[in-house]
Amino acid sequence: MSKYPEKLNEVLETLSLFPTQSERIDVRIEYGEKFEEVPSAIAERPFPKENKVEYCESEAYVWVIENEGKYDLYFAVENPQGISAKALCAILQESLSGSDAETLLGINTDLVFEIFGKQLSMGKNLGLTGIIRMIQTLVNRNLKTQK
Repeated sequence: MSKYPEKLNEVLETLSLFPTQSERIDVRIEYGEKFEEVPSAIAERPFPKENKVEYCESEAYVWVIENEGKYDLYFAVENPQGISAKALCAILQESLSGSDAETLLGINTDLVFEIFGKQLSMGKNLGLTGIIRMIQTLVNRNLKTQK
């Protein structure tokens, strides 16, 4: 059994095809350029504080919208230079939207290192892992309100 859902494994396999750090950076920039901000039907500025990712220098926000047991993911990144945050959000949205709670809660924050490598600054690491943690916090909050 694979570690992640199929679409996410495909992203990681694509990244592994690029052996040098500079090539991998280019691929991550391409993902960042695919980033689509949260639609206004889900949220509008000023975004609610409860959706803001703690410690994220790029001022990322996360929404998880449950629909019949599946969750769609939406993001906003307020810092226009937040390429890493935008890349991660685009990857997560593309590969995990439509997943169930168990799948989303099972994503390890080590995913950040698998995508970006081990040379991340502590600040960037905190922010990017915080995006994954925020998804899980919101899923857990949704599950508690359903009980």
